[in-house]
Amino acid sequence: MLGHAEANLEVNTPAITSIKQRMQSRHAELVEYYNSGAIGLTQDGMITVRDASAVSLAKRQQVNSLVSVENQDRSALYREIARANNHPEWESKIQSTFGQRWIDLARKGWWYQTGGRWMQK
Repeated sequence: MLGHAEANLEVNTPAITSIKQRMQSRHAELVEYYNSGAIGLTQDGMITVRDASAVSLAKRQQVNSLVSVENQDRSALYREIARANNHPEWESKIQSTFGQRWIDLARKGWWYQTGGRWMQK
């Protein structure tokens, strides 16, 4: 994955713990939108609005905000894991690894991107 040395993806620092806690508390809100197909996982370790019509007009701004904040935390997580491994240059590789990990962990029925196409698990 990362050349001669492997990144410790389970490394923990106060910053990583804080990011993971925010993501975990937000996950319950996101599940509804994963289940409906409104949002999906991208192969680059982020999430995106896949089908805005699956969300009522009244909730679209909330979903867009959730996606934005989640992606900010995901970016921060990848950056902090790279820093904690003393290899900030590994950030993009760590992000790619997590992208596949998130897809592997996705529940049946959730949507994910692969090769630029949407697939349902």
